Amino acid sequence: MQKYNFTPLALKGAFLIDCFSADDIRGGFCKIYEENIYKENGIEFSLSESFVSCSAQNVIRGLHFQLYHPQKKIVSVIEGSAWDVIVDIRKNSKTYLSYYSIELNEKNHRALYIPEGFAHGFLALEDNTQMLYLCDGKYEKENDSGIIYNDSKINIAWPIEEELTIHSERDLTLMSLAEYEQIYLNK
Repeated sequence: MQKYNFTPLALKGAFLIDCFSADDIRGGFCKIYEENIYKENGIEFSLSESFVSCSAQNVIRGLHFQLYHPQKKIVSVIEGSAWDVIVDIRKNSKTYLSYYSIELNEKNHRALYIPEGFAHGFLALEDNTQMLYLCDGKYEKENDSGIIYNDSKINIAWPIEEELTIHSERDLTLMSLAEYEQIYLNK
């Protein structure tokens, strides 16, 4: 049995979470979220919505966030494997534009807590990778936005050759970091 472990990341407010899990001859069990345990570890989170995305191998989703009324998120992989990335896009943060990446998969029982002010994306490392999202805050389609995954100023080292990646049309037309800074940070 593995108990919860919360590891604060260098990106202030973000945590890597080793979730409660147990395995026996029947199979396994993993608890990703329990309100009281999160509060005891300094994370205030009120579940507003949850959903699962399913991705083919080599799909990159992101880097997504809401421009106004940002959501907090807890993300975990419930099937398959993903290389998950969070980017600090908080204007006055000491770690502005720094990113953190880690492999999340169905076997390591890990989750990332992503506070407000971060962009999120991932690369599916296997077919049928299912990412679970728990969100705090209302989804607002008109504020749903993002920064292009390969922006050179952020310079994420995705563990895949560029020509093998698969993207939605929407993700390929996300703004650059320069556009984000000009439009939203210079107000």
